[in-house]
This record gives sequence, C-alpha cells and structure tokens, in this order.
Amino acid sequence: MVEFTHGGNIEELRAHLENLGLGLGETEENLIMEKPERLIMWREDGELVGHTIWHTSNTREHPNGDSREPDDKHILEEELGIKGAFIELHEIWLADTYRGRGFGSAFFQYFEDMVREKGYDSIVYYADHPAAMSICLKRGYRQAYGVELDGITGERSRYYVLAKRL
Repeated sequence: MVEFTHGGNIEELRAHLENLGLGLGETEENLIMEKPERLIMWREDGELVGHTIWHTSNTREHPNGDSREPDDKHILEEELGIKGAFIELHEIWLADTYRGRGFGSAFFQYFEDMVREKGYDSIVYYADHPAAMSICLKRGYRQAYGVELDGITGERSRYYVLAKRL
C-alpha cells in the first residue's frame, strides 16, 4: 500500500530523479527549500516510488508575485470558474513500474483531503500525461486547453489545465 509523507530528504529526491534520467529543476528546488511540506513523497514498503510538489497560488499572480498571463487568467477564471486563491499541484511523478496500481487515485483522495484541511476550496493542475488527466476527469476536475509551459523534462509544450472546486 502506498504511503504519503510531507517533507523528506531533498537529496533522496534528487537521487531518485537522477535514476529516472531526470533532474530537479531550480523552481522545484526553491519551492521545496522555502517550505519542505510542499514535497510529498510516495512510498511503498519504504521505497520511494514517486513524489508531488505543490504550492499556493491565485488567479491574479504567480507565487513569486509576477502577474499571471492574461490567457492563463482567462482559462482559470472564465473557463474553469476558479477565482482567487487555490492550491496548485505543481508536479506529480510516479515511476512507470508502479503505474496502474491505484496509487494515483489514492494520492488524489489524500491530496484533496489535505487541501480541504488547509482551508482551500480549489485545486489546479497543469498536466499532459494521459493517466493523470484520466484520474482527474474521473474525480470531477474540469479541463481546458492552451497554456504553454516547460515540463519536467525541460521541453516546452502545451498543457491542459485541470481544476476542481472542492
């Protein structure tokens, strides 16, 4: 059974990502270093099998204070009905060998409960992975298309914006 813990060793995460041929980006590292609870480690029998990074945000500006791009603000507020503060699922990663075992569904239940406990009523997730998008849609997330971002692999592409009001 998968377990989720907040915080964790950033060096362990870095080594895990390197084993997958990935790296920890500067933005992600800064998010974790500012507030270690933003890192959620996924473990099965003590082994790190995945992780999530999250942060608070709002529809007017990014966490660093920069104004949100007009197209992104339009998608969030007008197409998805999210206004004001929300929790953003910044990154989700689960090793391929652990996919299809219900870990993603278990995580979303855990995460939605955590967001409610923190007093927020909305989650936003910028995604391009079909399995993650499928889980979100099954859980009642609304979907819009059209935000261009740099992904975990560093490649720039267009992402779906998924949002749920809790």
